[in-house]
Amino acid sequence: MRIRSVLTVSTVATAGAALLLAAAPQGLAAQPAAKVPVCKAKVLKIGAKQAKDTRIVHITVKNTGTRTCTIDRLPVVTFGDLDGSAQPVPSGESGPYKLGAGKTAYATVRTIADLKDPEARRVDTIGVSANPNLGGRLFTLKQLGATKKVKVWEPVTTWWKASQAAADKSLKKEVG
Repeated sequence: MRIRSVLTVSTVATAGAALLLAAAPQGLAAQPAAKVPVCKAKVLKIGAKQAKDTRIVHITVKNTGTRTCTIDRLPVVTFGDLDGSAQPVPSGESGPYKLGAGKTAYATVRTIADLKDPEARRVDTIGVSANPNLGGRLFTLKQLGATKKVKVWEPVTTWWKASQAAADKSLKKEVG
C-alpha cells in the first residue's frame, strides 16, 4: 500500500511537471540555469590585517561590482619570497564561491602555530589573491599593521566565509 501511494504521488508530480513545461513559453524550459561569471580583478578589493594574536592574519575580499560573481573558495596566501602558500583547512580542492555585489568574504590565516618555533621564517610581505588566475595584492608590514616581521612556519588558511567570526571559528575547529 505504501509503495502504491508513493508511486501515485510521484506520477502526479511528474504529470504536473509535464503540464508546466508544456505551458512554458517556447525555449524557456530548455534553457540551463545562468552561470555566475568569475569576478574580474578590477571589482575585487582585497584586505589583510594582522590580529592582536600575531600568529593570525585576517583577510577579506569585497565585490565592489554591481553583479554577483565567483572567486575561488580557497584564498591564495603567500609569504615574502618563501616557496608555496598557506594550506587550506579543511583540505580541499578549488571551486567557485559566489560573492554578491557589495558583499565581503572573510578568511583567517594562521602563519605559525608556535611563535617560539626555532624553524620559523620571517617575512616582511604577505600576498593575497581571491583567485589563482588573477593577480592579487601584496601587503607590507605597515599595511598589515605589524610591528615586526611576520613569523611563518606551516601556515594554514580557512576557506572564504560569510563573516570574520565564521572564519575564526573554522580555524579553531580545524587546528585548535
